Amino acid sequence: MSDRLRPESESTLVASAAELLSALRESPPLTHCITNTVVTGFTANVLLALGAAPAMVDIVDEAGLFAGVASGTLINLGTPTPEHRAASLEAAAGANAAGTPWVLDPVAIGALPVRTALAHDLVASRPTAIRGNASEILALAGLSSGGRGVDATDTTDAASDAALALAARHGSVVAVSGPVDLITDGHRIVRIANGDELLTRVTGGGCALGAVMAAFLGTARTTGVDPLTAVASASLVYTVAAERAAARAAGPGSFAVELLDALASVGPRDIADAARVEERAL
Repeated sequence: MSDRLRPESESTLVASAAELLSALRESPPLTHCITNTVVTGFTANVLLALGAAPAMVDIVDEAGLFAGVASGTLINLGTPTPEHRAASLEAAAGANAAGTPWVLDPVAIGALPVRTALAHDLVASRPTAIRGNASEILALAGLSSGGRGVDATDTTDAASDAALALAARHGSVVAVSGPVDLITDGHRIVRIANGDELLTRVTGGGCALGAVMAAFLGTARTTGVDPLTAVASASLVYTVAAERAAARAAGPGSFAVELLDALASVGPRDIADAARVEERAL
């Protein structure tokens, strides 16, 4: 992982991430996930390991109702079947009506027309947060045709202007995942240089992060923490856990198991010791 960002043990984000993680474990947020069929089980296990309560409610006539009672909602467009598309629109409306924070993960948009159109419909509903790789964020901003399927072909820095534009246009926190994560609400930028390449070699490594963000946003809603801090805290906790998992793993298979164990055991001291973050106002 990049060493361009030095450890920041006194960072405001580091302290907030530790506090939010403790609050999440004390009162597990009910985290509603409409996610792709490839990663449903892994995503649920990531949330359980972290301390949240997952609910994979993706049925039309239930999704909107459940988004209204959930602590946070994830809408992931990885496998947008007709049922998932309708449930996603319903959930976004239900979340907005109830004030439930929700995350849009526009997986593989750009060249693929069905999911791209759906992503633009959903982003118009002003998600609390948008999480994607650089190519997905550029495509959502209308500045590229996307990456190679689910893989980014653009750098995080190349998507910086697109992230700022989306944040300004939709009032969303935008999180661009990559070797150095970039997170902005249009007024502040956070960069996080934690994580490990093995996250890209496990199905659901990125998709599960969107669910973790929804869980942290749900906790932040009850503790008065702003959405940018919640999203950045989720990314920091998740990527520090990934580093701890990678240090014990022999490869992608054992890494997936070690990641669950690391998410269950990571604590405030681990976060403070490992964090490589940069925070600045615009």
